[in-house]
Amino acid sequence: MLHEVIGQVARTAPDSIALIDGDHRSTFAELADRIARSVGLLAELTRPGDRVAVIGANHHGWIDLYYAAPAAGCVLVFLNHRLASNEIAGLIDRSGATVVVGERMQLERLDLDDLISTDWEEWELDLATAAPVDLFSNDPDAVAWLLFTSGTTAAPKGAMLTHRNVLAAVDASTAARPVDVDDVYLFPFPLCHVAGYNVVHRHASGRPVVLMDRFDAAGFCTAVQRHRVTSTSLAATMVASLLDHLEAHPDEVASLGTLRSIAYGASPMSATLLRRTHDLLGVDFAQGYGMTELAGNAVFLDADAHRQGLAGDADLLRAAGRAAPGVEIRLAEDGEILVRADQVMAGYWHDEDATAAAMADGWLHTGDIGRFDDRGLLHIIDRSKDIIITGGENVSSREVEDVLIAADGVDRVAVVGVPDPHWGEMVCAVVVARDPGSFDEAAMLARARGLLAGFKIPRRVVLVGELPMNASGKVLKNELREFLQGPA
Repeated sequence: MLHEVIGQVARTAPDSIALIDGDHRSTFAELADRIARSVGLLAELTRPGDRVAVIGANHHGWIDLYYAAPAAGCVLVFLNHRLASNEIAGLIDRSGATVVVGERMQLERLDLDDLISTDWEEWELDLATAAPVDLFSNDPDAVAWLLFTSGTTAAPKGAMLTHRNVLAAVDASTAARPVDVDDVYLFPFPLCHVAGYNVVHRHASGRPVVLMDRFDAAGFCTAVQRHRVTSTSLAATMVASLLDHLEAHPDEVASLGTLRSIAYGASPMSATLLRRTHDLLGVDFAQGYGMTELAGNAVFLDADAHRQGLAGDADLLRAAGRAAPGVEIRLAEDGEILVRADQVMAGYWHDEDATAAAMADGWLHTGDIGRFDDRGLLHIIDRSKDIIITGGENVSSREVEDVLIAADGVDRVAVVGVPDPHWGEMVCAVVVARDPGSFDEAAMLARARGLLAGFKIPRRVVLVGELPMNASGKVLKNELREFLQGPA
């Protein structure tokens, strides 16, 4: 059970630090007490099976509820505060949540008259006087978390994750990427994302987690130095932002002296970016491939593989890695990646048709297209919906992106297909340039022609200030397609 992760460490190492959130610090014993008190509060407000929603920027209250809501027999509904008010209201309605807890400014923009709502300040006051309750849920197959998928290609669906699912994902990560005995982990992603399972992963190993309320490069450097952080997880966009900051403020490189490893996985990281980071910081890398429906990562490329890749075996850096122990991977006839493991979700909330399609024959159909290389490493070719069919030829948007990102002056890039009367689909590149005024589109395309087949070369290039992204750092390609289908 999820709450037992904290209870076990609280019994063996009660005074070890579990959580740091700004000036808030909790030992494992204190976190266990907060969880028991939170269960007591929820017992007054809910019945087993009720949904409790949480919304807002990262806050230690999120972590209380990660464990306490499932312990109380409730389902914790993760809400992304970056969504529009009507979108959030729709997710609350779909989940049937009866209680909403979180950041005051987020609660105030929602119509919650028919629900019980409480902000973090009120929650803390009530928690201080609440009686601890130790009558916890004990069904490992009960739904613990309800997370709505990011909706990068379609409307969000509610993935139901049981205690067993989340703990299996934690076990997979522990087996594939063991936690150092002196690890101090910095979590910079929104806690409303499935990446939050990394918090449970560290707690299961008895190690502290440092929260950032939101990522910014300067704040990241400060947090690493202040708390002597040794490991973190970052999206490629975060790494690029960090390097830009350090190149502008080289005196701050020393502040990251304790940092030993960076895990990534929300989107691929180019070899160029990996090398720049390694040359500047000397850190190890680990990649994880997963998704909301897998409660976290299931395939890993470890630090040794990254070292070999950076030493010259470049194909390693293009791989997603190997399945973790207990995870089965196979490819369908069309190359779709199928997964079978205890960490596969229980299904989609109130959506039997989508569940049946996603979990046909007992395998999770990921929607990703992959291949295995001669070493047995899994490579992600693309999302099935992101394969571009132009003139009868299939183009992997990811392959084109890998070439374009290495061109001079390109900071970020996304490649999508848009309808074209002649080609069926046209290959389009959306580029964030380091210096838009001096960006050389012709040079970028000329370089690409030396590395890619002619039909893969973008026929249209659009410069933008930023790429639309979800909470985990994935580019929202559906929004780019809509944008590009306007006037050229």
